[in-house]
Amino acid sequence: MKSTIGQIEVVASPNDGDLGLHQPLASAAEPAWGTSEYAQWSDHELMAAVREGEERAFDELVRRYQSPMTGYLYRMLNDYETALDLAQETFVRLYQNAHRYRANHHFSTYLYRIATNLAISELRRRKRWNMLPLIPFFAAKDGEGEERAFDLPDTRPLPEAWILREEERQIVARAVASLPEKYRAAIILRDIQGLDYEQIAEILRLPLGTVKSRINRARNFLREKLRGYLSE
Repeated sequence: MKSTIGQIEVVASPNDGDLGLHQPLASAAEPAWGTSEYAQWSDHELMAAVREGEERAFDELVRRYQSPMTGYLYRMLNDYETALDLAQETFVRLYQNAHRYRANHHFSTYLYRIATNLAISELRRRKRWNMLPLIPFFAAKDGEGEERAFDLPDTRPLPEAWILREEERQIVARAVASLPEKYRAAIILRDIQGLDYEQIAEILRLPLGTVKSRINRARNFLREKLRGYLSE
């Protein structure tokens, strides 16, 4: 248990080449179906194995979802270090409550719900202390639509066009960070994480119509906030 949870912190290190990539070495005495076969298992099958104490199944879930969870939390909080901490806490809670897991919905719905609850708690804590940071930009996506790992700052001189793009991303990040939390979670899950409305409704435990309304209002808020800053 402790060794597995400890591995999450290694996965989340910004010095790694790829957030979420963690492949524990199998012992020579272990059967060939160990770690490699888990990559072929469904999320529900992996959770069933985790309930039985199979830590390599948990490692596979971390490998699959560490980067998306970190990206989601980063966009919710606009704070990279806290996103790493809460992504780790998300997996800790998943592991600790594996016996409660039921395969009635998508596994990702269950995981996003844990992460969302942690993010909202953090936002409310910051609201009380007026600590909400308005800092970096959203991570870009590569040509295949998969999220890239967050890069460390580069101190080299930057081309003017790149600087302008970064400025636009910072403006968008600030605009999203200024949304009320109930709108922020909905629009990030839909327009950035790419989840469908039904799954978002399950994650947020809201009626489908309420989810659509919040996303529509969030988009309208952002249009108003970004009017005059970004070109159509």
